[in-house]
Amino acid sequence: MQIHIYTDGACSGNPGPGGYGIVMLYGQHRKEMYEGFRKTTNNRMELLSVIVALESIKKEGVDVVVFSDSKYVVDAVEKRWINGWIKRGWAKVKNVDLWKRFLPVIKKHKVKFVWVKGHASNVENNRCDELAVMASKMPGLHVDFGYEESKE
Repeated sequence: MQIHIYTDGACSGNPGPGGYGIVMLYGQHRKEMYEGFRKTTNNRMELLSVIVALESIKKEGVDVVVFSDSKYVVDAVEKRWINGWIKRGWAKVKNVDLWKRFLPVIKKHKVKFVWVKGHASNVENNRCDELAVMASKMPGLHVDFGYEESKE
């Protein structure tokens, strides 16, 4: 059986307050997750949502399909942009801290990425968007250290 993961990131301003939303489906099980940050970017939230979802899978070697409306994330994997980034030593690549966190976790599973149109008819993607926006507006937002330290 496969785990289906739907992810989305949101940011009010870019950079600005942001958040991510995740819906995970496995058989009859459903899990939703979200988190907000005081200053970040949309692409960071899109990527972080995938990382957090994959990190939450306890068993290794699982078949996973990730549905995302982020061309940045989907194309980086499916078009193998990430391989070129690694070969070039991450030169001129944004969000290196997250991509380096992403690499070991994706290797633990059999992951396929599917791009879905954002803000369209995909119910689960729309739910992720709601979670991400809600998370970005919560009190006591977390610090995205990877973003904020890179700007100091």
